[in-house]
Amino acid sequence: MPNLDQFSRVVVKVGSSLLVDAAKGALKQDWLEALVDDLAALHKRGADVLVVSSGAIALGRRVAALKRGALKLEDSQAAAAIGQIALARAWSLSLQRHGIVAGQVLLTLQDTEERRRYLNARETLGRLSAMRAVPVINENDTVATSEIRYGDNDRLAARVATMASADLLILLSDVAGLYDAPPQQSPSARLIAVVERLTPQIEAMAGGAASEASRGGMRTKIEAARIAGAGGAHMVIADGRVAHPIARVGDGGPCTWFLTPSNPVTARKAWIGGTLELKGSVTIDAGAAKALKSGKSLLPAGVKRVEGGFARGDCVAIRDENGAEIGRGLIAYDAKRAERICGRNSRDIAKVLGAPGRAEMIHRDDMALSER
Repeated sequence: MPNLDQFSRVVVKVGSSLLVDAAKGALKQDWLEALVDDLAALHKRGADVLVVSSGAIALGRRVAALKRGALKLEDSQAAAAIGQIALARAWSLSLQRHGIVAGQVLLTLQDTEERRRYLNARETLGRLSAMRAVPVINENDTVATSEIRYGDNDRLAARVATMASADLLILLSDVAGLYDAPPQQSPSARLIAVVERLTPQIEAMAGGAASEASRGGMRTKIEAARIAGAGGAHMVIADGRVAHPIARVGDGGPCTWFLTPSNPVTARKAWIGGTLELKGSVTIDAGAAKALKSGKSLLPAGVKRVEGGFARGDCVAIRDENGAEIGRGLIAYDAKRAERICGRNSRDIAKVLGAPGRAEMIHRDDMALSER
């Protein structure tokens, strides 16, 4: 069974029904403070912590005096706009008690699916973690429409875990985990402690949403496990209705672990090396090829020429002086800019392009080298 202490980057998803008292339209402040104590403990031992938090609409609808039940799109967006301010403030103040800075990040479906926007969001999350800040992430409900939204934060949290190269995703829920039958209907339902791989039998155990405040259900959690696992992250579903729910998992409390044989680095490199369509190539000199094999990033100085009409974030082949492909990577510049800085020192980028840019043409984390 995994131990919480083994994970270095943890994404925690918090649902509306846990965070907000739907009848009062108010935060469950005591519960939030207890959860943040758990997050601060992870942070103190050196782990990067990211939070995916629902609750904006649930908070905003009360302030806007909107009736219970399903909301029209424009009412939902207005409620989100009002509630997001209160939600961000609550997280900021609670984390501040532990000397931790919070950063608000609002994402839409395109931010996790379109490669250029994905890279921008990934860089922001990485920079916040490097600053030891805790990103508090939510779907941008003020602009998302039914055609371009996730609609649940389980899958969004899984995409964030993959984007941030997290090795653990914790979904706090209103159930203790995955049961072999609906626990509300079957008193003999058994909690499954470990799922080593997703099978049709596991998927058949998933049910629907459990409360009005929640837009997700066990089906979305199973899909989140699939997304997280493909990205190299283990996932755990745990009962969030108790105080200190993460500490409870750490103490061996009831939950369901979804395991993956991969890790974030190998999963990402497999995605880059074998899944993405090539949009062009860069040819590098012998010194750069040697540097890449020792684990370095590709700098503009080592690039001899570029080919193709690629955009920033596209996958390109990395070729040696003989034209042999030695790897693939996500390039940090479009073709025109890449061509202008070929062979130049990284400190000259701002002067050549007229604006600062990334020092690396292809960062080592965005690169998969051939195994030969």
